[in-house]
Amino acid sequence: MTPRIVVSLKVVPKPEEVSLNPETRTLDRAGAENVLNPPDKNALEVALGLKDTHGGTVTLVSMGPPLFKDYLELCLGMGADQAILLSDRLFAGADTYPTSLTLARAIQKLGGYDLVICGEESADASTGQVPPGLAEWLGVPQITFVDEVRVQGDTVIARRALGSSYEVLEAEMPAVVSVVVGSNEPRFPDFDRVEAAAKSGWVKVWTAAELGLRDDEVGLKGSYTIVHDLVEGEPVERKRHFLQGSLEEKIRALAEALEPFLRP
Repeated sequence: MTPRIVVSLKVVPKPEEVSLNPETRTLDRAGAENVLNPPDKNALEVALGLKDTHGGTVTLVSMGPPLFKDYLELCLGMGADQAILLSDRLFAGADTYPTSLTLARAIQKLGGYDLVICGEESADASTGQVPPGLAEWLGVPQITFVDEVRVQGDTVIARRALGSSYEVLEAEMPAVVSVVVGSNEPRFPDFDRVEAAAKSGWVKVWTAAELGLRDDEVGLKGSYTIVHDLVEGEPVERKRHFLQGSLEEKIRALAEALEPFLRP
């Protein structure tokens, strides 16, 4: 089989540069630098590795504003074949429910697929809900939080790390797989190909209307998660104890304090 692979990508703000807007109770990303979601880069590398081995195609699907096109062009430079950007003001403010619905509609609109590969979760929300949501909307099996993916015939075989051991799971394709962060080393893009993608308009843009979605199904209107209040937590203070006396007395006091933790 030459698999038709879809990779779901998200562009996220750097977490350390994001603030909270107390009036809208939403994340303020205006001053934050955007980056490709790290686990999604690992998911893309898995997809490209499968393409290297089995042939087939890799299609990128992402939801966000027009500026995300630059990031998709970068991924096309890594070896993906085509990219779809779901961009519409109606998509703004979506939680994981309408996000997974919107992505699923786009995947269905592509006209056929064998494997959908996602990152385990997004760095800005960290829910891990979109890959299972996609599987539910598409009505296909799912294998989540894996670090290795193989394809054998019409079966996807994935390995999930479990501390000092691992488990191997199989599912008939089409299926959805989510990949953990750091599971591989994403390849470097070919910048000639990135430039070609930018000049030739390889990234297609689809709106809610083109996906057949109503405005009450997407974005904030279609979301079930509402933030009612924001409370700033108190920073945790570490317990501190200052030793008094001479150097010998401090050493003795330190040894006495540590003794209970050193006993077998």
